[in-house]
Amino acid sequence: MKHKVHLESSGCSNCEHDHHENHNHVHNHNHDENHNHDHDHDHGGEFNLKNEVLPLVVILSLYAPGVIFENQLHNTFYSIGEYLLFIPAYLLSGWSVLKTAGRNILRGRVFDETFLMAVATLGAIAIHKLPEAVGVMLFYKIGELFQDIAVSRSRNSIKALLEVRADYANIKIEGELKKVSPETVKIGDIIVVKPGEKIPLDGEIIDGNSQVDTSALTGESVPRTVKLGETVLAGMINKMGVLSIKVTKLFDESSIAKILDLVQNAKSKKAETEKFITKFARYYTPIVVFTSLAVALLPPLFISGATSSEWVYRALILLVISCPCGLVISIPLGYFGGVGGAAKRGILVKGSTFLDSLNAVNTVVFDKTGTLTKGVFKVARIVPQNGFNEQELLQLAAKVESHSNHPIAQSIRNAYGEKIDALDVRDYEEIAGYGIRAKVKNQVVIAGSDRLLHREKIAHDNCQLQGTVIHLAVDNIYAGYIVIADELKEDARHAIQALKRMGVEKTVMLTGDNQAIASQIAQQLGIDTYEAELLPEEKVNAIEKLLSSAGKHGKVAFIGDGINDAPVIARADVGMAMGGLGSDAAIETADIVIMTDAPSKVAEAIQIARKTRKIVWQNIGFALAIKAVFIGLGIFGIATMWEAVFADVGVAMLAIFNATRAMK
Repeated sequence: MKHKVHLESSGCSNCEHDHHENHNHVHNHNHDENHNHDHDHDHGGEFNLKNEVLPLVVILSLYAPGVIFENQLHNTFYSIGEYLLFIPAYLLSGWSVLKTAGRNILRGRVFDETFLMAVATLGAIAIHKLPEAVGVMLFYKIGELFQDIAVSRSRNSIKALLEVRADYANIKIEGELKKVSPETVKIGDIIVVKPGEKIPLDGEIIDGNSQVDTSALTGESVPRTVKLGETVLAGMINKMGVLSIKVTKLFDESSIAKILDLVQNAKSKKAETEKFITKFARYYTPIVVFTSLAVALLPPLFISGATSSEWVYRALILLVISCPCGLVISIPLGYFGGVGGAAKRGILVKGSTFLDSLNAVNTVVFDKTGTLTKGVFKVARIVPQNGFNEQELLQLAAKVESHSNHPIAQSIRNAYGEKIDALDVRDYEEIAGYGIRAKVKNQVVIAGSDRLLHREKIAHDNCQLQGTVIHLAVDNIYAGYIVIADELKEDARHAIQALKRMGVEKTVMLTGDNQAIASQIAQQLGIDTYEAELLPEEKVNAIEKLLSSAGKHGKVAFIGDGINDAPVIARADVGMAMGGLGSDAAIETADIVIMTDAPSKVAEAIQIARKTRKIVWQNIGFALAIKAVFIGLGIFGIATMWEAVFADVGVAMLAIFNATRAMK
């Protein structure tokens, strides 16, 4: 996490760095109004199978005797027996469809699938085809039930995240523990988490050490060891010791609360395929309605012997067959399954539009520190000069870095190991892209990159150093340098290889580190190209160039750690934040948040996106092909209303079953 480029030697040339203005570009994601599909039960409430099955049992108890004794009921006075059984069954099974169709007509949205079904079934009743009318609505309701089950399963894959919220917190008040709601805990309060309990809020460990289960957040099964001074997050489960934690964020501001919010709202960002189907239905439905009208009215006028009742029946069959329910239901469900399946693997996708975008990614750009490398720095060497000794140099570095959260600063403080008096450090100032200046016991101390020394015109002769180097100067006199070591993540090389196997054309690394380190890491990992010694704004310029060279249909994905990389994450076609749990900037800016620190999840995300898109287009192709065949059969009088029911509801159900594969 590089909030100030704590960088390394850039050679001794006093070259000017252009400070290009950041392109303040934020994704303009279309939040298209969701297709009005009121009857699909797609609500936020709890799905209850018993409540859904009970009406079906009642409908079937009316419908089955009606079909078995149809002739006898038909022969009753004015066929009253037939109406007494079939009309209640029709209303019970089709009320939601009729209500939605009526409401949409009042809103000026006439032509949708509910309108088609309402007209087709009411027309069937008008020509005394009551069993067929009820059959259409009944089988549609059964299709709805299967859809609800599929949505519920898909939702449950994400709902595991909801379960990581703790129901209570043990707050320490005057030496005693009190069980309270996590919402009432304030920043700075001390909470105690016992073995087996969920950590209710984000905070810092002030006493104890333990192992915590992070699987609900990251998908990783291996427990993580935590100790004094480390940050723990809401949703982790304490496995062993008792932990005393100082709360650093309110319940509603915790990382997990923000993640839950983005997952719940993921559906608002619709994929182009979903938008296509909405537009398709807008034109398709009126064409079907007017074609059916023509089928009902024209043949009796121009074909001798053609009866109105026969052609009206064919027109009604055409209406039922043509309902685009399979598409309208299964396509969003396919994407929802993809988002849910990714969440199970620790990859949070903020909407189906980003799954679509991942399919077109041909250039993948990585940040270095915290993304490809562990970002766990250690002091490897201390080299004092001009009369300073190692202990003095380390003490000065620790004090000047005392206000920084950067991993390099933490490594220096860890190496120093002693308590730092805050009063020793005054006039602290971060110089973006260069380093830090502060007063330490009335001495002006600067710490940062080689270019900071050039900027301040401080004489030194250590310009071609290998590795991550922090240079120090005291009152404009060069005091020496500290070499910091970082190491690659275990799966970094595998991540690059996996992307290349998937056909990604170009892998790129952008870093503020020096040329020597960048070259070494690029070679080790097999990265195609790299750019080094970049200031944060220069990374945005580098992404701009890559975007312009990606081609008309290609897209650029950027993977960073979500702190200083926020502008670059926002500018890329697909912005991915690595290890985003601890970073608010990552969660808010990125399109996709990888909960683990594993770069290999990038390839996994692309794989999930490709599988989801394949399933969605299978559904589109299958549904349209079957409907085209049955429309032809319906017009020529070969298909009956029962075949029409299969073509509509059967296609929808098969598409739903196929869509649920996206979760696996």
